[in-house]
Amino acid sequence: MRTRPLKVALLGCGVVGSEVARIMTTHADDLAARIGAPVELAGVAVRRPSKVREGIAPALITTDATALVQRGDIDVVVEVIGGIEPARALITTAFENGASVVSANKALLAEDGAALHAAAEKYGRDLYYEAAVAGAIPLVRPLRESLAGDKVNRVLGIVNGTTNFILDKMDTSGAGYSEALDEATALGYAEADPTADVEGFDAAAKAAILAGIAFHTRVKIGDVHREGITEVTAADIASARRMGCTVKLLAICERAADGASVTARVHPAMIPLSHPLASVREAYNAVFVEAEAAGQLMFYGPGAGGSPTASAVLGDLVAVCRNKLGEATGPGESAYTRLPVSPMGEVVTRYHISLDVADKPGVLAQVATVFAEQGVSIDTVRQQGKDGEASLVVVTHRAPDAALSGTVEALRKLDTVRGVASIMRVEGE
Repeated sequence: MRTRPLKVALLGCGVVGSEVARIMTTHADDLAARIGAPVELAGVAVRRPSKVREGIAPALITTDATALVQRGDIDVVVEVIGGIEPARALITTAFENGASVVSANKALLAEDGAALHAAAEKYGRDLYYEAAVAGAIPLVRPLRESLAGDKVNRVLGIVNGTTNFILDKMDTSGAGYSEALDEATALGYAEADPTADVEGFDAAAKAAILAGIAFHTRVKIGDVHREGITEVTAADIASARRMGCTVKLLAICERAADGASVTARVHPAMIPLSHPLASVREAYNAVFVEAEAAGQLMFYGPGAGGSPTASAVLGDLVAVCRNKLGEATGPGESAYTRLPVSPMGEVVTRYHISLDVADKPGVLAQVATVFAEQGVSIDTVRQQGKDGEASLVVVTHRAPDAALSGTVEALRKLDTVRGVASIMRVEGE
């Protein structure tokens, strides 16, 4: 074993960063044995240096992150500060000064991953980011390495623990969205500002990263169709239950049947209770990967939190340190297919549409005519009426999303349709 330690700079010492530092200290001997050399925490960049950080020597703390990554003796930089800047500049500076990088920054990777990979390649460094997608769940490395000889056609999953907790509580307790969000906040699953989670931004960033790796093409967060869960109601949950379904926020990345394009989307969807994702409870994540040779693979586990995310960071740290000792680098960006990302309108989906309609003869015929004119086939219809008012629930067969959207707009124009109570896609069948 080499006795000279590999030096690690830690950018950020919040929930994840502090746990990374703790594990590096308490498991130092094991990490050294697995890597082939000891690892040393050489500096920790923070914004508030006066805060007491148990287990970290005060001499290691600095507010000058740029100076830390410019030292020249740093072997690996662990970036867990998040956001676009200064993280992007710090990572690039680390590469320029001889360090490889382990990051958990999904937002930056989904926005500017191509440029970061190009910088890593230019300077002969590693860029690893297992923790950016699904916490402790090994997903990036299986896609990037274990399935490198296979053809992945679809990635489908629950990649945000906060929204899964909220939807699960709405389903199991009958709570409304606001009540479930309040409980998630009280338990620490939701941030004080939950927008990134509940509006689907977090899941969309992860979908962009997964699609890029799975399909060997460049997908940015702006390419991902995004819908959050703020409009999901208790009535939607009840409707799903009557269909033998539950509601989940899904990230779906697919290769087109002809192989000429890909799609990436995040939105709430009804899935059958028989589907394995339906049983994913509380703040857990689960992802299905469908490959030609391997078939269906499922990855399941805690998708967030200090310890699970730190586990993924440390796994990358070990791999990058091993590469350093061997004077090699791991796999970089693979974007050779250059496949275009199709717009949501071209995606083939199913819809569950709930309409408030007049309770009189001929209404169903009018509604059916609209679907026929838009080229959308109806799977099932359920109607209930009382005192001149009725509800009509229509579940469609698969059709282009643009045609389904056009159908909804045409339905709104019917005099007999009082309103569209809810619209939700149906997946997993």
